[in-house]
Amino acid sequence: MASNTNFLLHAFVWFALATTAFSLSPHFYDKVCPQALPAIKKIVDAAVHRERRMGASLLRLHFHDCFVNRKNSVANTNSARGFEVIDQIKAEVDKICGRPVVSCADILAVAARDSVVALGGPTWKVRLGRRDSTTASRTLADSSLPSPFMDLPALIENFKKQGLNQRDLVALSGGHTLGLAQCFLFRNRIYGKSNIDHYFAKERRQTCPLNGGDSNLAPLDSTPAHFDTSYFKNLVEKKGLLVSDQALFAGGSTDKLVKIYSSNPEAFWNDFAKSMVKMGNIKPLTGNQGQIRVNCRRVNW
Repeated sequence: MASNTNFLLHAFVWFALATTAFSLSPHFYDKVCPQALPAIKKIVDAAVHRERRMGASLLRLHFHDCFVNRKNSVANTNSARGFEVIDQIKAEVDKICGRPVVSCADILAVAARDSVVALGGPTWKVRLGRRDSTTASRTLADSSLPSPFMDLPALIENFKKQGLNQRDLVALSGGHTLGLAQCFLFRNRIYGKSNIDHYFAKERRQTCPLNGGDSNLAPLDSTPAHFDTSYFKNLVEKKGLLVSDQALFAGGSTDKLVKIYSSNPEAFWNDFAKSMVKMGNIKPLTGNQGQIRVNCRRVNW
């Protein structure tokens, strides 16, 4: 799931009221800092209004953090963006709350949801109470994040390792209805694959040459600033940009779900929301684990 202005991700977590771990809850900040979530929404809405692709960046950040808490994996290098908005949110929330009580991980989770809503997508209750990690591993990120070059069996296995099924895979891949991808991530598809629309490949070659232009950008679907079902419609038409995109509709076990989502926005929205909640529950740090970062770009000293 590596692309450019797709939204979001970073570390997950919050500050412990006890020494034991506890479950995440949508109401975690209700008493500690009830103004936190409205403040996040206000800044996200302003950022999306300023640059609609920013919503994709925030969601991308969230995806990456859910899996491994790392932005500098090979696929994400110079790709996952929106960090300056996270910095702005963190500063404002800490000011409103009077101290650092809202984790960067929770900020990302809420900002991802709010950006999807701002771009025309569904909403869901974000379970909160995560704490931020004190470590990061590029090796772990490279091995854990789904690669844009994976085929369907590899994608299914990658998601399975995180406790996610094929429905989660297809629904969450629908996040690629937003944002852009760099040329080096899709060059092999537009020059060397047979299951691609001829005119689509020809169009993409205009901005992604066989040699050079690695950072040139192309939209992940035909409406990259709107949360809709264009991504799935494009897959049915063999216009998936990444190898891992088109792998979802190539005669395999996920074809049926892609077709359902392509013509049924409500089904996609419902499953996407459920899968986002499910993904947000992947090995969160809680209780006295981790820390509440003062600066989301680095661990506390």
